[in-house]
Amino acid sequence: MQGKGTDTITIRVVPKAKRQEVKELGEGVYKVWVSAAPDKGKANKAVIKAMADFLGVSKARLKIIRGHNSRDKVLEVQGF
Repeated sequence: MQGKGTDTITIRVVPKAKRQEVKELGEGVYKVWVSAAPDKGKANKAVIKAMADFLGVSKARLKIIRGHNSRDKVLEVQGF
């Protein structure tokens, strides 16, 4: 990730996991485990919360820009 402004990160989601966890796999690539099921956007909301906590930013600064219905997603991070 770069400096202040808008940046993107790539994540691989594991829904319905037994644990909530975020691990960085490489520069700008993360794996996110969430306990929420991929039902009616519940897993996407859990991913936003988990990534916001991990990055130390508010949820409002994160947005899924690609992969809403996929395990592979691209998030936009504003002001990081």
